[in-house]
Amino acid sequence: MPLKVLPHSLFTDYDVFLFKSGTHYKLFEKFGSRQLEVDGQAGTYFAVYAPAARAVQLVGNFNEWIGDDYDLHVRWDGSGIWEGFIPGMERGELYKYRIYSNYDTIVRDKADPYGLLFEMAPKTSSITWDTWYEWNDEDWIKTRADSDPYSTPLSIYELHLGSWKKKLEENRSLHYTEHAEELVTYVKEMGYTHVELLPVTEHPYYPSWGYLSTGFFAPTSRYGGPQEFMALIDSFHQASIGVILDWVPAHFPADASWLADFDGSNVYEHPNPKKGYHPDWDSLIFNFERPEIRSFLISSAHFWLDRYHIDGLRVDAVASMLYLDYSRDEGEWDPNEFGSNENLSAISFLKDLNKSCYTSFPGIVMMAEESTAFSGVSKPVHEEGLGFGFKWMMGWMNDTLRYMERDPIYRKHHHNEVSFSMAYAYSESYILPLSHDEVVHGKKSLVNKMPGDEWQKFANLRLLYAYMFSHPGHKLLFMGDDIGQTTEWSIDRGTEWSLLEHEPHKGIQQIVKDLNRLLVNESALHKFSFEPKGFQWIDHSDHKNSILSYIRHSDKEMIIVICNFTPAPHDQYRVGVPEKGSWKEIFNSNSSIYWGSGSHTNKTVKSTKLESHGFAHSIEVKLPPLGVVFLKSKKK
Repeated sequence: MPLKVLPHSLFTDYDVFLFKSGTHYKLFEKFGSRQLEVDGQAGTYFAVYAPAARAVQLVGNFNEWIGDDYDLHVRWDGSGIWEGFIPGMERGELYKYRIYSNYDTIVRDKADPYGLLFEMAPKTSSITWDTWYEWNDEDWIKTRADSDPYSTPLSIYELHLGSWKKKLEENRSLHYTEHAEELVTYVKEMGYTHVELLPVTEHPYYPSWGYLSTGFFAPTSRYGGPQEFMALIDSFHQASIGVILDWVPAHFPADASWLADFDGSNVYEHPNPKKGYHPDWDSLIFNFERPEIRSFLISSAHFWLDRYHIDGLRVDAVASMLYLDYSRDEGEWDPNEFGSNENLSAISFLKDLNKSCYTSFPGIVMMAEESTAFSGVSKPVHEEGLGFGFKWMMGWMNDTLRYMERDPIYRKHHHNEVSFSMAYAYSESYILPLSHDEVVHGKKSLVNKMPGDEWQKFANLRLLYAYMFSHPGHKLLFMGDDIGQTTEWSIDRGTEWSLLEHEPHKGIQQIVKDLNRLLVNESALHKFSFEPKGFQWIDHSDHKNSILSYIRHSDKEMIIVICNFTPAPHDQYRVGVPEKGSWKEIFNSNSSIYWGSGSHTNKTVKSTKLESHGFAHSIEVKLPPLGVVFLKSKKK
């Protein structure tokens, strides 16, 4: 005897109004499958948005995938919402929505757009589940809410959960529970303040790295269940480490079981291919003009921040959302109502997204991966910005890596590539990324981008990291970069942990660990990273020697940073200093503990009254080959 689908609704008229106006940001409390009690009977409630459907049935293992007698009830108000309650159904049941369209005769079996858990790919069924979890991170959440992300250090470890570490003997990735032990311990030992996870939202195609998401309310089941993923986040928080989730609202895959052509009417994708198809990734673009889809996407963002206690979102491929002509030739795009190439609906969506997230979740961070000169990405919405807290500094990344790949003998001819970033460093609130995109698709690993023999390659890499950590802005390193991985990243191989048996790689790991410690402990390296008063040039024009020298400031401290981008050491390199006194070396990238030569170190250097670089006093410093030194002085 089949269970009867009883009429029941979690939607008020106000819920429907908010949903239809694009301003309902908690749809995860309404749509999908939910365990609840109705008239004293425990069971499962279902709700799905299918405005072009003439009938919607619930099918699953509970009815042998036969939808007869399992028809959902359509709401009377024309909202396109189908819903119903099945008494006695518990969590763990497989299900899909069988949709009969008004537009054609195709019968579509679709996974739940608001599903909380899915079968392991390549299977595609949704699973009735819940998001109950007893959190133990109250202290972290309170501290986060009281913190200022602009005056505190952020050093982010970007990683792909499936390939951070492999159980090679079992040919599998680590589970969420194993990550909670091994990954949390590693990140804590290395001194990172945050992790950024490549998309964990459920995705059918593993080699997409998660960037072709389908389950916008479910962590991938490849590594465990929702509560196990929550436990991982909880473990990070108890170790005082924040968790940022890579989130992809720009596009989604056209796989038949998921969002594409959901009810025969292009519910989720824009119906115009000029706005609804992405040529770069052979994927579909959300219809940002449709209020219900704006509600869907912003609810997804709120879901991760709310139910999973995520500390921030890095929004992928923002540039592709901002421009109608992104990756399109003439004739392949239509201008907006003002005749320009800006996607006005996507822009307003991003503003609504950021404003709502920052309002609802104190202390979180919203980050944009955006590569163009679009103005105000990290400016507040009320100042006509997009409302992100931070933007990836792609210009710095591209210029710096191009410079570092050059043979040092030619660097003097390209000095502007390594000094120019400060000309626009405060135009946005920047994060300096050395991300996964730089170590794939034939770009080589970071250490193998560096020129020279083995010693020079590793010296150059140490130089790059020291320059990066002393540059204004927050920092991001991808997994494997902090041990000098020699091969490109592969989701199949995982990180090359065996390299740590060798001294050069131990040195890279140690220097990253020490730079993280300095970033946190030395206020001059983070206090005013987003204010001009935190940085002062000593000399950016010494192109003949390929040397940069500058000062990082806090309220009471100064740190002089001198970067030597050539293999030629200097025994007596003079730089001006703002005041007389003593300067103590607190860091030298050529230290033997980093597999440097150990030469050209400085203990304490006293200033002399000799004018240099516009200062009345100066110091003479030993500069190591392909090396960086930090010298610290207390402000009087």
